Amino acid sequence: MSHRSFVWLCLLPLSILTAAFFLLPMANLLITGSEGPKGLSEYLSIVIEPRYRMTLINTVVLAAATTVTTLVVATITGIFLQRHRFPGRSLLIAILTFPLAFPGVVVGFMIILLAGRQGLIGEVTSRLSGDKLVFAYSIHGLFLGYLYFSIPRVILTIMAAAQKLDPGLEEAARSLGAGPWAVQRDVVLPALMPAFVAAGAIAFATAMGAFGTAFTLATNIDVLPMLIYTEFTLAGNLATSAALSIGLGVITWMILALARSFSGNAVAAAG
Repeated sequence: MSHRSFVWLCLLPLSILTAAFFLLPMANLLITGSEGPKGLSEYLSIVIEPRYRMTLINTVVLAAATTVTTLVVATITGIFLQRHRFPGRSLLIAILTFPLAFPGVVVGFMIILLAGRQGLIGEVTSRLSGDKLVFAYSIHGLFLGYLYFSIPRVILTIMAAAQKLDPGLEEAARSLGAGPWAVQRDVVLPALMPAFVAAGAIAFATAMGAFGTAFTLATNIDVLPMLIYTEFTLAGNLATSAALSIGLGVITWMILALARSFSGNAVAAAG
C-alpha cells in the first residue's frame, strides 16, 4: 500500500464523521431556515425584527462583558499562581478549576441559591437594609453565572502561557531600569497577547452559546440560545429557530476568525 493510499485510508473515518455529524446537519439547518413563509429573508430577521435584534444585542453585550471581566480576573490570578509557590497552592488551583465539572444548569442553580429570591444575598440585604436584593434572574445573574464557568478555562490558559515566558526578558528589562509595573506592561502582557486572544475568543464563544445557565436564569432577559429554544419548542417555528441558529453560529465564527487573524494559530477553536 502506498503512502498516499494509507493517508487517505486514515482520513476516511474522519471524513465520514465530519459528513454525518457536521456537514449534513448544517446543510439541513440551512435548508430549514429558508423553508418558512419569508424564504431566505428569514435569515435577515435577526437584525430586522426588533425583538430578535434586541436579543442579539443583549447576547453580544453580555458575552463581551463576560470576556473582558474574565480576562482581567483570570490574568491577574493566573500570573500570580504561576509565579508564586505557597502552601495550599495546588488545592486553590483545584478549587478555582472545580466549576469545569459543573453543567450550566448546576451553575444557574448555584446563582439562584446565591442571589435568588431565597438566596444568601437577599437574606443578608434584607436584614441589613430591609430591602431584599434579588438579581439572579436578570442580566446581572447571567453575567455572574457566565463568569463562574469562564474564569477557570481562562486561568488554565494564562497559567500555561505564563509558564513558557522567558525570564531573561524580564531580567533584561529590570537591568535597563524598568520598574515592576513597566515590566508587566511592556514585557509580560505583550508576550501573553496570543493567549489573551485565544482565551478571550473561547470565552466569548462559550458565553454566546451557553444554554444551560440561560435556561435556568434568563427569566427577565432574552438571549439568543433561549430565544432559539422557545421558537423551536413553544412556537414550533422551525424556520425561524434554524435561521437564528445560523445567525448565532456565523456571528460567533466571525469573532473566532477575527481572533485567529490577530493571533495566528493560537485560537484552535476558530477552525
